[in-house]
Amino acid sequence: MGDQGTSRTVVWGTGNVGRAAIRAVDAHPALELAGVIVHDPAKVGRDAGDLGDVGRTLGVAATADIEAALADADAVVYAASGDIRPDDALADITRAIRAGATVVTPSIYPLYDPTSAPAELRDPVLAAIAEGGGSLFVSGIDPGWGNDILPILATGLASTVEQIRCQEIFDYTTYDQPDSVRYLIGMGQPMDYEPPMVAATVPTMVWGGQIRLIARALGVELDEIRETLLRRPLETTIETPQMGTFEAGTQGALRFEVQGIVDGEPLIVVEHITRIHPSCATDWPMPPEGGDGAHKVIIEGRPRIEINVEATDEGGNRAAGGNATAVGRLVNAIGWLRAAGPGLYDALDVPLQPAIGKLQKKVSA
Repeated sequence: MGDQGTSRTVVWGTGNVGRAAIRAVDAHPALELAGVIVHDPAKVGRDAGDLGDVGRTLGVAATADIEAALADADAVVYAASGDIRPDDALADITRAIRAGATVVTPSIYPLYDPTSAPAELRDPVLAAIAEGGGSLFVSGIDPGWGNDILPILATGLASTVEQIRCQEIFDYTTYDQPDSVRYLIGMGQPMDYEPPMVAATVPTMVWGGQIRLIARALGVELDEIRETLLRRPLETTIETPQMGTFEAGTQGALRFEVQGIVDGEPLIVVEHITRIHPSCATDWPMPPEGGDGAHKVIIEGRPRIEINVEATDEGGNRAAGGNATAVGRLVNAIGWLRAAGPGLYDALDVPLQPAIGKLQKKVSA
């Protein structure tokens, strides 16, 4: 497989996360893009540079032949969705691990914190590791580092800590994911529609692992995890450039919290505030002026610390920027994971990796 420290890396999936993964692997001096796995027949044979919006040909043709792609892979960036196909995603990931690959992925939420993951998820992964000698690191695209390693590091700058709050604030006006925005999140749906993403217990399933991870890092015991939910209707019909019309009276904004309760109080909080248009729920926290999204970490205490992260990619899009930073965390971890050997790892295990060998002058197109 990979020679002299170069890991042959396969990207599995070419959606929002997969595109960013192709670019990240291509840019990494210790990784070689060895393959791209696709499910859409129309993408088979297309060059990875085209699929990943790299701006040049990479000489790697996309394939639907999973066995062939995994046969020569040291590492796999699993970028296919696990939202509505969790069993298939788990089967794909364990297949890659049994083939001996180091796998990084955002697709299996409960494995953000493997120590609290249900046995039906954790046990197949551990069995695959024992059988094939691969490894797994799961971190989210919301982005994962914004809900685990960044707040944990920020607490180390404080003298006292009274609350940790991780925020995602996002405006979907220019986003191009109609199925997720309309049906998973519920934008444009009647107010009596229950969005699957915020149905009771689902937020805890998705973000509870990050709450538990922070609690474990800080050495505190959680009483429980609670959820809160607020929704607002659109006051007027609006048009979006990518997803079309959203009617007045339908859901226009969504706000929820996943709260880690310590001594009866919500001391570790992951909060999401999302809109389909900036005219809705203007009294809720807004993205920075001129932007469509931001991620924040707020440490209430002494001193009070607020960290605002605004990442952009693909023409200035902040959603793409958030995806790209999440992918960067995963892809940059591959070298550490391969040196660490077989295992199931989490954000407390895997240190944030500096951009070794990547600092370079911009090359004009």
